[in-house]
Amino acid sequence: MIAATWTGSDTALSLTVLVLLILSGFFAMAETSLVRMNKSRARSLKEQSKRGSKALVKLAEAPEKFLNPLLLLVLICQLVSATMVGVLASRLFGAAGLLISTISEVVVIFVIFEAIPKNFAVQHPDSSALATAPVVAALLNFWPIRWLSKLLLAVAQGVIRMFFGAGVTVARMTEDEVLAMADVAHEDEAIESDERNFIRSVIEFGDTIVREVMVPRIDMVDVSSKSSVRSALETAIETGRSRLPVLGESVDDVVGIVNLRHLAGLVADGKGEEVVEDHMGEASFVPETKRVASLLTQIRQGTSHLFVVVDEYGGTAGVVTLEDILEELVGEITDESDLPQDDDVEMVDGAGLVVSGRLNIDDVNNEYELDLPKDGWDTVGGLVLDLAGGVPSQGDVFEVDNYVMTVVRMDGRRIEEVLIEKLGEQ
Repeated sequence: MIAATWTGSDTALSLTVLVLLILSGFFAMAETSLVRMNKSRARSLKEQSKRGSKALVKLAEAPEKFLNPLLLLVLICQLVSATMVGVLASRLFGAAGLLISTISEVVVIFVIFEAIPKNFAVQHPDSSALATAPVVAALLNFWPIRWLSKLLLAVAQGVIRMFFGAGVTVARMTEDEVLAMADVAHEDEAIESDERNFIRSVIEFGDTIVREVMVPRIDMVDVSSKSSVRSALETAIETGRSRLPVLGESVDDVVGIVNLRHLAGLVADGKGEEVVEDHMGEASFVPETKRVASLLTQIRQGTSHLFVVVDEYGGTAGVVTLEDILEELVGEITDESDLPQDDDVEMVDGAGLVVSGRLNIDDVNNEYELDLPKDGWDTVGGLVLDLAGGVPSQGDVFEVDNYVMTVVRMDGRRIEEVLIEKLGEQ
């Protein structure tokens, strides 16, 4: 029941509420679109001479300067409009006015001036950001808004320190969040599987150590320092290696390095029967715990492309080359010196994978969307050895998390092939 008639002041009040709600929707759209905008995208829009891009770049480079003032403006518009609607509804509808105003405000603000602007900003981030950036940039120059938002933020920090002992800090994106974004983009078909894997490789590259990418000691191809140049050349050609470590008394005594091109030149000059130790180069050594990114920098600054990896006791753990490092980023690289190899992974009736025990667990997880555990071992074979508590036998079966792992083939004490199946699918 209407308690009073409509007057001119009610019209003015209603128009004021409408303006405030429109401003609230505008600021909500600005907040959503600007928060989603990154610096590189803003600069790209500026290079395209898009209208409003100059202000957009300025805001994208300092998001902490616009976020709090925008939130404050949205709050002011919504609170003032809600108060005015309450006053108007109470005068027109009496006691029932409070309930009417509350319901109408919730529906109108949420649906029309919150959900619609923000959804539009999500679907059209570039156009929304370009349209709102000049207005937001101009408002930031209005000192009362800037001053009031800083004051309220300082009060909030003081309250948080009082109760929790720490102030408000700007959140930084973590590596896990970047990886999660890449996974979501892949699921939404915004990026290809190869692109998602490359992003993951780049992010994880900084934490990768040499031990994870090296050719292990057992797979090393080497030559004796007493071997002839011709014999060393034949070994390099037969194995598809462009560089070989030269051993002295044992595999733990690496005394030098020879490369295929140099050996071929010596044979062409009639020096094929001379011993390798007279023509080898100096060997370079790195610890197995060295970061791969650091080693890549070292390779770029020097001339050696093959390093002997040593363990904590000074023994030879393996060798690592520039190609091994690059493969960690871009995947397997095959050049003219590589020999044809059997596939390291074979699908089994669509229910499982037979994989080489040499494969890195991270590579298997990323490529085939598995979740094999990794804690103290790098390869599939290492995981099986840990599960077995010793050297397993062909046909042994182990369960770990949601997977069943069966030893398919052994070569002495070495695990050559493992069948991986999900529990319930074998």
